[in-house]
Amino acid sequence: LVGSCVPLDVHPSCVPPGGVLYPFGPGVGDETTLHEDDGTSPEIFLQENFSFFGHAHHSLYVNNNGVVSFGTMVPEFTPQPFPLPGHRPFVAPYWADVDTRLGGDVFYRQSRDPQLLTRLAHDLAPAVPAGDRPPQPTWAFVATWDRVAYFGAASDKVNTFQAVLASDGVTCFVLLNYGELQWTTGIANQGDPHTGLGGIPAQAGFNSGDDVHYYNVPGSRTPAVQSLSHRSNLGVPGRWAFRVDHFEATEGPPETP
Repeated sequence: LVGSCVPLDVHPSCVPPGGVLYPFGPGVGDETTLHEDDGTSPEIFLQENFSFFGHAHHSLYVNNNGVVSFGTMVPEFTPQPFPLPGHRPFVAPYWADVDTRLGGDVFYRQSRDPQLLTRLAHDLAPAVPAGDRPPQPTWAFVATWDRVAYFGAASDKVNTFQAVLASDGVTCFVLLNYGELQWTTGIANQGDPHTGLGGIPAQAGFNSGDDVHYYNVPGSRTPAVQSLSHRSNLGVPGRWAFRVDHFEATEGPPETP
């Protein structure tokens, strides 16, 4: 089952791919995961509980393979169709076989920075129905995969993407932001070592962990997943936003290729 859709009437803005990403890296106090295959961060205890599909979570992991998971690590490198069996709630901005030994960094931080929170409030406003209280986040968690390579890469193709969790203590949102996506698949998932394409492409979406509720971002596990940086449910190419405390999938304006 997927969340109910909330139609929006917004217009595309002229944001180039990658321009949707929020600041990241050592300059803003980010930590990094180790450069390894199928690696993950330590357990990160949150400054605010984050509600996901009706369940409050107090910690998470940032997994190198393009997943932010609650309560347990997700080292698996093959993206599976949702819903997954077992209690594994997670956000998948781009679940694929990342190998940071071959290139790239995975950054993460919690933040109460007023400038970031103000920008998030502005960017999330189109993600709520008209008449609802506009989002006013008081806390955010930013995870960024910066120019990451794929397992078995025989090329310099890399991907950049980001997941942002935002909460006001009650209402919780996730933004998925996409820079340039040059590959979809590592060689262990039958991808071509020279192109990073083919085989079982990346998955983007949400797995609730209750074996029932989930959401697949359109194009997941197909070659079209590579075009996430040019598509949107907000009219801003490369940005997707979802309310996740009680999940609602936002249906934006017609997508343009």
